[in-house]
Amino acid sequence: MRKIGFTPFVLMAFVLSACSGAQDQRITVPKAQVDATQRISYDAVALREVSLPTYAASEDIYVADANGRLSMTAGLLWADDPSRAITLELSRYLSQITGAQVASAPWPFEGYPDADIEVRIEDMLALSDNTFRLSGQYFVAPENGRDRAKLFDLSVAIAGEAGATDIAAARGQAVRDLALTIARDGLR
Repeated sequence: MRKIGFTPFVLMAFVLSACSGAQDQRITVPKAQVDATQRISYDAVALREVSLPTYAASEDIYVADANGRLSMTAGLLWADDPSRAITLELSRYLSQITGAQVASAPWPFEGYPDADIEVRIEDMLALSDNTFRLSGQYFVAPENGRDRAKLFDLSVAIAGEAGATDIAAARGQAVRDLALTIARDGLR
């Protein structure tokens, strides 16, 4: 068996990778404080994976200028796949707000949920006026009862200097606010 040692090509690859510039930084979304509670009509709720627009589904963090043009924040990425992260955040907030058994699909429990929720996000981005916008539509399909479809358009002020961590905190608050909106208007 032949041992592979450091060749000039391997050494050159390490040198080039070290000189390629600053590494990307991954930004996590802090959990927003949940103070409100809301009684709902269901004991168990399934949340389908949240649908995001193309720019919001990428790891890149986008900001919109006054003309609506989107630009990436160089060197900054979301720490988790945005669709997965938003789905898990929304599931957690719905559970905390309602006290119901809430889980993202596929449903991990015995039996079936009393209602299914689908969320389709149209806009999810930081705006030049230091607000974070989250808009779109959600659908509630109960096992028994009438289906619901509602629009939402939420804005949260971005605190501080509107840096990446400030944007992440505003995103967390917007998702929490969406959970409260769904609980109040869609699950009662």
